[in-house]
Amino acid sequence: MLNFSRQYVGIAFALCAIQSLTLVARAEELAAESLTFEQHIRPIFKAYCFDCHGATDEKQAHLDLRLVRFQLAGGDSGPALAPGQPDESHLVQRLRSGEMPPGEVKVPADQLAMLERWIAAGAKTANAEPESLPPGIGITAEDRTWWAFLPLHRPRVPAVPERANLRTPIDALLAAEMPPDVSFAPDADRLTLLKRACFDLTGLPPAAELVARFTSDDAPDAYERLIDELLASPHYGERWARHWLDVAGYADSEGATTSDAPRSWAFKYRDYVIRSLNADKPLDRFIDEQLAGDELAGPVSGDLTSEQIELLTATGFLQMAADGTGSGDDSPEARNQVMADTLKIVSSSLLGLTVACAQCHDHRYDPISQVDYYALRAVFEPALDPLAWRPPQARHVSLYTTADRQRSAELDTEAQAIAAVRDQKQSEYMTAALEQELTKFEEPLRGELRTAYQTPADQRTDRQKQLLDANPSVNLSPGVLYQYNQAAADDLKAYDARIAAVLARKRPEEFIRALTEPAGHAPQTLLFHRGDYRSPKQPVAAAAPAILCRSEASTALADAAPGLPSTGRRLALSRWLTGPENPITARVLANRIWLHHFGRGLVATPGDFGRLGARPTHPALLDWLAVELRDGGWSLKRLHRTIMLSTAYRQSSRREPGEMARDPENRWYARKNVVRLEAETLRDRMLAASGQLDPTLYGPAIPVVEDDAGQVIVDPAQRRRSLYIEQRRSRPVALLQAFDAPVMQTNCEVRPSSTVATQSLMLLNGQFAQDQAGALAQAVLAQPNPDLPTELAGAVTAENCPSLGLGRVVQAWQQAYCRRPATDELAAAASFLRRQTDYLSEHAESLAAGQSAEHQALTNLCQVLLSSNEFLYVD
Repeated sequence: MLNFSRQYVGIAFALCAIQSLTLVARAEELAAESLTFEQHIRPIFKAYCFDCHGATDEKQAHLDLRLVRFQLAGGDSGPALAPGQPDESHLVQRLRSGEMPPGEVKVPADQLAMLERWIAAGAKTANAEPESLPPGIGITAEDRTWWAFLPLHRPRVPAVPERANLRTPIDALLAAEMPPDVSFAPDADRLTLLKRACFDLTGLPPAAELVARFTSDDAPDAYERLIDELLASPHYGERWARHWLDVAGYADSEGATTSDAPRSWAFKYRDYVIRSLNADKPLDRFIDEQLAGDELAGPVSGDLTSEQIELLTATGFLQMAADGTGSGDDSPEARNQVMADTLKIVSSSLLGLTVACAQCHDHRYDPISQVDYYALRAVFEPALDPLAWRPPQARHVSLYTTADRQRSAELDTEAQAIAAVRDQKQSEYMTAALEQELTKFEEPLRGELRTAYQTPADQRTDRQKQLLDANPSVNLSPGVLYQYNQAAADDLKAYDARIAAVLARKRPEEFIRALTEPAGHAPQTLLFHRGDYRSPKQPVAAAAPAILCRSEASTALADAAPGLPSTGRRLALSRWLTGPENPITARVLANRIWLHHFGRGLVATPGDFGRLGARPTHPALLDWLAVELRDGGWSLKRLHRTIMLSTAYRQSSRREPGEMARDPENRWYARKNVVRLEAETLRDRMLAASGQLDPTLYGPAIPVVEDDAGQVIVDPAQRRRSLYIEQRRSRPVALLQAFDAPVMQTNCEVRPSSTVATQSLMLLNGQFAQDQAGALAQAVLAQPNPDLPTELAGAVTAENCPSLGLGRVVQAWQQAYCRRPATDELAAAASFLRRQTDYLSEHAESLAAGQSAEHQALTNLCQVLLSSNEFLYVD
C-alpha cells in the first residue's frame, strides 16, 4: 500500500509539472500574441535601426523598417522578415550575428527575444497601417499616449474617508495610493516643523526669537502664519534663487577655455532672480522675461528705463552657457557649441526633455526629430547666429545714462585742466633739475650733454648716446625727479591726487550681460547632416516640438508683428511654453518644487520626462500640482504654501520598524524624508550658528582665493551667504564641492547627495569649520555665564562640571541646534570638556598664543556640534 502511495504521488507530481509547463507555455504564447509592432517593436527599431533604415530620405540597402509592409517588401537583400518564422527572417539573422546595427552598440538579448516572439506570433500590428508616411520617423498614436505628452487636466481628488488627518487634496491623492496597512506618520514636533520650514524657505536656521515665539504660540493658525512670515522674508528669494540658478547653469566665469575668463556682470542676473522670486513674480512672466526680455523691452531710444533694465537683465538666462569665443576660441565649433549648450539649458529646465539628443539624428527613444531640434535652434539663432557672431563682451549693454556721460565728460575736462597745469609744472621742475645737474660739468661737455638730453631718443647720434650712457645722472625722468628735488616730486603728487579725486566723482559704468537680436536680423536656419555645421541641408522654420502640439500647424512660431525690435520668436516660444496647449512645462516646474520640499521629485529625473527617464510615482498628484500652479496664476509662493500646509509635509521623519518593513524607500510618503543640507546651506548655517553671517543682499560676486595648500577657499574675512560666492568653473570652492555643489559644465538638473569620507575630513580638518567653531566658542564666552535650566540641574555632578560652566554648554547647543541639550547629552558634553581641558592643560605647547585650555576645549566641543548629523541634516 505504501509503495502504491509513493507511485501515485510521483505520478501526481509529474502531472502537476506537465500542467505547470503547459500553463507557462500558454502564458508565453498569449504574451507573444499581445505583442504589436507599434507598442513593442517600433521602439526597438527606433533605438537601433531607424538611423539607417527610416530616419533619412536615403535608406541603407533600400530597406525601410518604419512599417511592417515595408519590412515584408524588404530591400536589396529581399524581405526583412517572414511572419511566423523568426529563424528564416533575414532581419533576425543579421541581428543575431551582430552584423547589425553597425558599431559597438547591439540590440540587447531581451529585446531581440521580444522581436523573435513577435515574428513567431505573426508580426501583428495594433492598427491598420497608413497608406503613406511623411519623411523621417514621424509621430505615432502610441507616442502621444506617453504620460508626459498627454493633455493636462485637473484630476479628481478622491474621497478617502477611512484615512485620518487629511488636510489638503495633496494628502488625499497620496493616501489613495497607499496600501491599507500604510498611513501618514504623526505630525512632527513644533521645533522640527520650524527648522524644516526655515531651511526650506530661507535656507537659514530660525533665530532664537522666532524659536521662542513659534514654540510658545498655541493659536490654531500659528503654523500658517509662520509660513507666510517666511515667504515674506527677503532670504526666501536667496534660497529659491539657488535652485533656479542650478538649472540655469549660472556661473561667474566663461569656461570653455583654459583662461576661464571672469564674467564681471553675471551677478546682475543672479540678483534679478532673487528680486523676482521675492516679489512672487508669476512664473509664466518670469519665463517670458528670461527668454525674451529684450523683445518685451521694445525699441531702446535714449536712456534705459528701470523696466527695460530689468527685462534686459533677465535675458542673462540665455548667457549662462560656457562661452570661450571672447577668450581664446572663436572657432565655428566653439560658436555652435554655445548654441547647443544654450538649447540644452532651455530644454532641460523648461521642457524636461533631452532635446539635445536629436542634434545629430532623430531621438532614439523619444518622439523628437532632428527637424524639431533645428526648429528650436531657429528660435534662438537670430540672437546667437554663428555666422554673425558677437562674443560675450559685445553683448554687454551699458547702464550709463546721457546725464552720466555728460557728467563724465565734464569731469574729464576738469581733470585735463589740472593735468595741463601739472604737466607744465613738471616740465619746469625737470628743466631746473637738469640745469642744476649740468653745473657739475665744464663746457663744452655741459652744452653737449644738454643738447643730447633735449634731442628725442630716436634722433640721437651715436656720440650723444655715448655721452648720456657715460653720464647717467643727466638722464633725468619724472620717475626719479624726487632724487633731485623732493619738494617738486611732492608737489606733482598733490596734483595727481587732485586729478584722481576729480575722476573718482564719476559714477562707475556698469553693464548688463544681455541677449539681444540685431535689428532686422532673421537668418535662415539649416539642418546639419549628422549635426555637422559643415554639412548644411534643408532650411528649418522656428517651431515648437511637434509631439507637444495638437497639430502640425500649431507647432509654428511665426515671427512677431511689426513694432518689435526682433523676430519675436523667443517671445512666441515662451508664451507657448506656459500656454494651454503645452502639457509638459507646468509638470516640470511643479515636479521641481516638490523635489526641493521632499528631497526627491515625483519624477526622479527632473530633466528627463522621456522614455529613458523615470515614470512619476504619483501621476495624478503631479498633474494636480501642475494645474494648481497654472490655475493659481503661476504663483510659486502660493504653491509653496499649499504643499507645506499638507499633512504629508508636516509629518514626522521618525522611522517605525513596522512601517520601515512595509515601505523601506518611503515610496508612499508615509513619513518625511530626512534631507541633508546642500553645500551652500551648510556653510551658511555654520556662519549663522557662530554669529558671523553677513545678511547683506545682492552685489558683485565674492572672489575666491587659494590657500597655502592650493585649495580654493573663500576669503575668511568674507561672511556673506554662499549664494554670493564667485562660481568659477575652473576653481570650485573645496568645501562646497565636497558637499556636492555642482561645477557648471552646462547646468545641473538635480544635485546628488553623497556621503563620503572627504566630507568628514573637511569638517574635521578644514580651516573654515575650525574658524566657525572658534567663533561660536568665542560668542558663547563673550556673554555672561547663564544659569543652568532647572530641568538640567542634576545632569552633572559637581566634580565633573567644567570650569567654564554648564550654562555656556547649553548656550552653544541652542546656537547650533536651536534647542537645549537633553540630560544625557549635557552629561556627555561635560565629560568631554573635562577630559579635553585636562589634556590641553598638560600639553599647553599645543595651544595658540593667549588661548586657554578651557577656551580650546569649548572650541573643540563646538566643532563636534557643527560636524554632527543633527547639524548636517534636517528632519
